[in-house]
Amino acid sequence: MKHSGIADLPLHYGKVPSWLYERMSILGKSIVEVILMDYGQDEVLRRLADPFWFQSFGAVLGMDWHSSGITTSVMGALKRAINPCADAFGLYICGGKGKFSKDTPQELLYLADKTGLDGNSLVRTSKLVAKVDNTAIQDGYQLYLHNFIVAKNGHWAVVQQGMHDHDGTARRYHWHSENVRSFIEEPHTGIKGCPQGIILNLTASGAAPNRTGIMTLVNEDSSDVLVDFKRLLMPSHHDVRASDVDLKRLGAMLYVARENQPKNFEDLLLLKGMGPRTLQSLALVSEIIHGAPARFNDPARFSFAHGGKDGHPFPVPLDIYDQSIQILQKGIEKSKLGNSDKLKSMNKLHQIVLETEHNFTPQFDIQQIIEEERRNSWKYNGRTVFGRAKPPKADETGTQLALF
Repeated sequence: MKHSGIADLPLHYGKVPSWLYERMSILGKSIVEVILMDYGQDEVLRRLADPFWFQSFGAVLGMDWHSSGITTSVMGALKRAINPCADAFGLYICGGKGKFSKDTPQELLYLADKTGLDGNSLVRTSKLVAKVDNTAIQDGYQLYLHNFIVAKNGHWAVVQQGMHDHDGTARRYHWHSENVRSFIEEPHTGIKGCPQGIILNLTASGAAPNRTGIMTLVNEDSSDVLVDFKRLLMPSHHDVRASDVDLKRLGAMLYVARENQPKNFEDLLLLKGMGPRTLQSLALVSEIIHGAPARFNDPARFSFAHGGKDGHPFPVPLDIYDQSIQILQKGIEKSKLGNSDKLKSMNKLHQIVLETEHNFTPQFDIQQIIEEERRNSWKYNGRTVFGRAKPPKADETGTQLALF
C-alpha cells in the first residue's frame, strides 16, 4: 500500500461559522456532483487523495487557504452533503474527527450490508492505514481525524490528520486504493522518518503480512521512501503573498474575468447579477472541476474565488458565493434534463483561461488586488468570523488595476 501524499499545515483552532459551513456543504456537493457527471467516481477519489487539489478545493470553499482547519471542515461538510445522496452518487464517506473516527468500522460494515462490498476487508484496510500513520512511523503526530471514502465499485481513498504535540502543526495523510499492490510490498513511499523499531498493535489474526511489510518499511533508510510522492508544505504566515501564488495563472484569470470577458458566454453573462466578480469565482471553481493535477501546486490562488473566513486574502463575499452555487446548481439540474450547455460552458471557461495564459505577462501587484477586493467586499456582503465588511472611509480611494 502506498501513500498518495502528505500535507504539513499550521495548526488552527476555532469553529467554522454556520453561514460559511452551510455554503461549503452546498458548493462542495455541487462540485463533486459535476466531477462525478463528467469524470466518474474514481476521479473524485483520485482528487481527494491529492493533497494539492484538496487544499485548493478547501480554499475555493472559503476556508483559510493554508490551515489545518481545511481538513476537518471540508470532510465534515462533504460527509454531511454527500451521504444523504450516497445511493445516487455511489460514494460514501465514513468516519470523521475525534470520536466519530472510531465509528468508521461500524459504518463500513453497515455500508457493506447495503452494497455487497467486502466489509471485513474495508475495515481491515481502514485500521491498517490508521496504524501505519499513527504507530508505524513515530513522527510526533497523533491522529485525531480519519475519513474513509468508498465508491460503490469498492475503490477507496483515505484522508486522515494528526496533531503534533509540541510544534503547533498538523499533518494530513492521503491514501488511494489506485496505488495498492500489496500490503507487504513497500507499504510507504511517502513517510520520511527515522527507523523506530518494532510496531505495536498489529497482532490481529491474518495480519502477519502487514506486520512483515511495515517492519520492512521502518528498517529502510528514510531516503529510500520518498519516491513518486506528493508532499505539500504550507507556510506559517496567514496572509497571501506573491510567493504563494502563480502570478501568471492568477493574472490570466483576472484578465479574462475583468477585462476580456468571453462574448460567447451570453447564457452566463445575462443571468441576474452576473458580472466580472462572479466570473472570477466561476473561473476558479471551473478549474477545481476540470483542471489538470499540475495546476494545484499553489492552493492560495484559489482563495481568490471566495476569500477566507478569517479575512485572508479578503472577507468571504457571500453574494458572490451564493451566485456561484446558484449557477452551478442550475447547470446540474439542466444537465439532468438533457441540456448540458451550462456545464459545458464551465469547462469552456477554464479552457479560455488556459489559452490566455500562453501569451500573458503579469504586471500587477498582488497586494493591490487584495486591497481592491477588501475595499469592495462590503458591496458583495463580505463577511468574516469577526463580522461584516464595512464600506471604506471617504479618504480611502482605489484605482483600477492594469493586468497587462
